[in-house]
Amino acid sequence: MRTDDLINALAADAATRPPKAWLRLWLLPAFGIAVALAAMLIELGVRGDIAAAAGTWRFLLKLMVAAMLALLALRQAISLYRPQAAPRLAPLLAVLAVLGLAVLAELLLLPREAWLPRLVGRNAAVCMVAIPLLSLAPLAALLYALRAGAPRHAAQAGALAGLASAAIAASFYALHCPDDSPLFVLTWYGLSSLIVTGLGALLGHRLLRW
Repeated sequence: MRTDDLINALAADAATRPPKAWLRLWLLPAFGIAVALAAMLIELGVRGDIAAAAGTWRFLLKLMVAAMLALLALRQAISLYRPQAAPRLAPLLAVLAVLGLAVLAELLLLPREAWLPRLVGRNAAVCMVAIPLLSLAPLAALLYALRAGAPRHAAQAGALAGLASAAIAASFYALHCPDDSPLFVLTWYGLSSLIVTGLGALLGHRLLRW
């Protein structure tokens, strides 16, 4: 059987897939997300000045970027269980562009001597550990759920699952983290998310191939 014929056959099978597959595709990630949230609340907790922080544009932007990236990457990762689906990077890049504009605004608003302290922050080491660890449950759940389908781009599906998991973890960690500067978010949230995205790509390549 030719590859295109096989893909069409798998796509037709996915179109008639029983409700159990949809339950697996959505309920398993939801469980992983709940585990990550519980772990954050138990091990880290919400920052003490959350009410005051919620009135600042830096905190709101940090939370919005992480949450939007999580929703978009999660939706795309789950859609790739169908072999005919392909990743769409434009929405993800648009969210990252918003963060890039915020970094530019930060550089314009702050004096040059304040740039490095804002970039380094107070919680960089915790950030680099917490986000990957909080990502593990959503990533495992997403990869297991995607095995219900037949992703044509296994590594890309795994990478999107990793990105979604990292962004979910970052959304929860943002409620604890006292560093709200876009410079900090781009650097440390970005590095930790790249680690998880790379891990997702490697695992996806091994676990989602057919």
